[in-house]
Amino acid sequence: MPKELLQQKFSHLLDDTLIEEIYASGIFKTFEKHDIIIDINQTLNYIPLLLSGSIKILREDNDGNDLLIYFLESGETCTMSLTCCMGTSKSKVRAVAEKDSSLVMIPVSVMQKWFHNNESWRNFILESYQTRFNEMLETIDNLAFMKMDERLYKYLINKVKLNESKIIIVKHQDIAEDLHTSRVVISRLLKQLENETKIKLSRNKIEVL
Repeated sequence: MPKELLQQKFSHLLDDTLIEEIYASGIFKTFEKHDIIIDINQTLNYIPLLLSGSIKILREDNDGNDLLIYFLESGETCTMSLTCCMGTSKSKVRAVAEKDSSLVMIPVSVMQKWFHNNESWRNFILESYQTRFNEMLETIDNLAFMKMDERLYKYLINKVKLNESKIIIVKHQDIAEDLHTSRVVISRLLKQLENETKIKLSRNKIEVL
């Protein structure tokens, strides 16, 4: 049930009164894997709190190619969406369900009121900003300083943590799109990692050893 899931994921972060208000004013939605939850240039009237599943946050270059910025896990929110909401601007990112996910969408008007009136919500938002800022800095460092094979292995390790499984079900093309490179490059580097006994390859499946 949505209310039980909301309490389970956020009771250690938000006070009971606020959770009741979120339940009363929020809109609960479910998305299937690969569904677009928020798109670039979309006007945002709600911000998402992720109850279950995972979401990847992407930027788009001038040629329409996606670049992975970070992943959201259950119990988190997208602070880039928050920034757009607070500034009443359109979304600068695309949020895509990495796997089947459920969310509660919170209207901007109540979110802004809570920021001024509720300490637990204010702390949650500020901590979320810090976490996402650190992750974006890490993404910039990866792009600037890490070789593609290092980025690929780090990507796989993050997938293992996210899915809580050493078995990753994914196509080489999907990895290539996330890392902003070609499928041929990814396939070659995966084979290299397999030769280094870091992973084991199967059809549309990777086991991290």
